[in-house]
Amino acid sequence: MKIKYFQTFLILGLCLLSQSANSEYNARQSEVARRGAEVMPFSLAKTLHQFTKTADGGVQKVIARDPTDQEQIVLIRQHLRQLAQKFSVGDYSGPASIHGADMPGLAQLKQASPAQLKIVYADDPAGASLTFTAADSRFIPAVHAWFDAQLHDHGHDAVEMHRLHHPSQP
Repeated sequence: MKIKYFQTFLILGLCLLSQSANSEYNARQSEVARRGAEVMPFSLAKTLHQFTKTADGGVQKVIARDPTDQEQIVLIRQHLRQLAQKFSVGDYSGPASIHGADMPGLAQLKQASPAQLKIVYADDPAGASLTFTAADSRFIPAVHAWFDAQLHDHGHDAVEMHRLHHPSQP
């Protein structure tokens, strides 16, 4: 009988713990979405962030959920062009204001010189992308950690892609 009570309390405790974790996770995503609206000119709900880790860095792509939504596509392209310029000189103030200054990988990325971490902007039919290529292998884990943090914080507005979706990449 005592074992049955213990099992019941254990299950109840795990359920409460899970609900608390989900509540914190949802609160975090709501806060990130609120801050994101102050930094990103496009609609988070009308776009999708895609992250692909590669052997030498990764690709961050933002696309309009509706590939015919020219307003969102123009806004995505303008924003990612600006980010490419800023990131190339170590300015990650936009992501820091959205995700927090202690965002994983951010401190390392800010230290990378253009020779150590190349960031290339490219148009995509439904948006744009930034390709991060680390000439210095110390920055690859930072790019990957930074992608993971964004995936976590953006929830259903972000997706992890795999190299199978980008056959032209090494």
